[in-house]
Amino acid sequence: MNSTRTLWAGLLPALALCGALLCTSLVSAQEATPETKKDEPAPAAKAEEPKAEEPKVEAKAEEPKAEAAPATTTTTEVLSEEVKTEEAAAPAAPAPLPSAAELSYAIDNMVLFICAVLVIFMQAGFALVETGLNSSKNAVNIMFKNYMDFVVGALLFFVVGYGIMYPGLDGSNDIIPDWFGFAQFGVAAQDPAQTPTIEAAHPLDSNADFLFQVAFAATAATIVSGSVAGRIKFPAYLVYTAVITGFIYPVSGMWKWGGGWLNQMGFIDFAGSLVVHAVGGFAGLAGAIALGPRLGRYINGKPQAMPGHNIPYVALGVFILMIGWYGFNPGSQLAFTGTANTQVVLLIAVNTTLAGCAGAVAAMCVSWPMFGKADLTFALNGGLAGLVSITANCHIVTHWESLIIGAVGGVVVITGILLLDKLQIDDPVGAFPVHGCCGLWAGIATGLFGTDAILSTQLIGSFAIAGWALATSLVLFFGLKAIGLLRVNAEEELAGLDICEHGMYAYPQNIVALDTVNSSFGSSGIPTHGHSMATKPSTESA
Repeated sequence: MNSTRTLWAGLLPALALCGALLCTSLVSAQEATPETKKDEPAPAAKAEEPKAEEPKVEAKAEEPKAEAAPATTTTTEVLSEEVKTEEAAAPAAPAPLPSAAELSYAIDNMVLFICAVLVIFMQAGFALVETGLNSSKNAVNIMFKNYMDFVVGALLFFVVGYGIMYPGLDGSNDIIPDWFGFAQFGVAAQDPAQTPTIEAAHPLDSNADFLFQVAFAATAATIVSGSVAGRIKFPAYLVYTAVITGFIYPVSGMWKWGGGWLNQMGFIDFAGSLVVHAVGGFAGLAGAIALGPRLGRYINGKPQAMPGHNIPYVALGVFILMIGWYGFNPGSQLAFTGTANTQVVLLIAVNTTLAGCAGAVAAMCVSWPMFGKADLTFALNGGLAGLVSITANCHIVTHWESLIIGAVGGVVVITGILLLDKLQIDDPVGAFPVHGCCGLWAGIATGLFGTDAILSTQLIGSFAIAGWALATSLVLFFGLKAIGLLRVNAEEELAGLDICEHGMYAYPQNIVALDTVNSSFGSSGIPTHGHSMATKPSTESA
């Protein structure tokens, strides 16, 4: 009962207040009605009727708005959060397309990288040619040397050779101006902002350039392997490889490609007939002179045939070298985007093809009547001779001129082989005739046929590079000979360098061909240098 009284006591004031408000509203409505009717005859008054009530409508409307304000704010926040969620869930905008300059930079450097791989692949071709043209008892030794040419050569060229060959065109790093300099150990850091400019339309990434250059350095080194095959000590060859890739090749390379004195004279050697091939060829000649001929190669002044053990290896190797040459010569353009560069690269490729083919045919045609048989090895060496001959000038001669240059190269290589036999200089694979003689011919041919080439300048540059390689290599090889490190003894040579230097054979022992020599060398039976021919080396699987 008390609670009911209390309830009514609380409600009565509230009800009274509501009644008072209701009465006030009714009175206000009655007062507003006559005023509106007074204005009825005037159309303007009727038109203004909403305006007369507008303050009250706004007042009434403001009350629910004020009450609903929290709800409106909450809804807005929810919508904002949903929009944010949708934005977060939406996929990111696609990255902008690369500019023309970026595409040009990427294409130039990636094509150069592919060309570098092709030139490195040439190491396999050299290995097969040299192995096939030598005795089976030296196959492991020759393969090993060719592999070391690249791995040791790459390390030495990285550490010092690259810095010597490219000291910088401004001359700030030259020790002997235009003759010798040194930029840095290793390879310069990449430039993240490097893009083509007006001054440098086709800039090269430092790593791409190094890979291409180190492939050339290894090529110069591996040429010598064939000239000294079958009788050089393995440690001596490692020393030679380090010296040629770390010093001999980079110095003469700087004279031309590093902006040195030959380059300033206007000497032309586009892809390395002289800088690469002649250096390797004349270094090989020095090695062959210092070592002397293989046992039994010359008897009473007459050359004795010592045929290779696997001519298919030789043919396969030459095919690989031909393929690699499309990285060697066209890659030396160093720029591949744009109409002009594309056309030059394709001209180089066709000229390279034609010269190689012409050299092979010319060598076959000259040697066939001379020796009474069509000798595959002469044709293969002729093909290589044509390729070497066109390498210096492939960008500035016509197709017909490339045929002439290659064909003359095929004749030059046959002449070089015969000359070595007359001088009793033993070059088992003909490395000097192919790379040395035809390298010189390439330099001369550039002066005879090349656009804007000067013959006198070509002669100076060609003989300067060849003379440098020959002189420094003679000092190196005769120095090794003086300390007893150059040549294996007769017993080891007869047994084969595979078993004596490496403790293994490339083939099963019962089919390994051991060379026999004239009895004047005092050989009776087959020497084994302490190795039993009846027992397989431990490194050979059963």
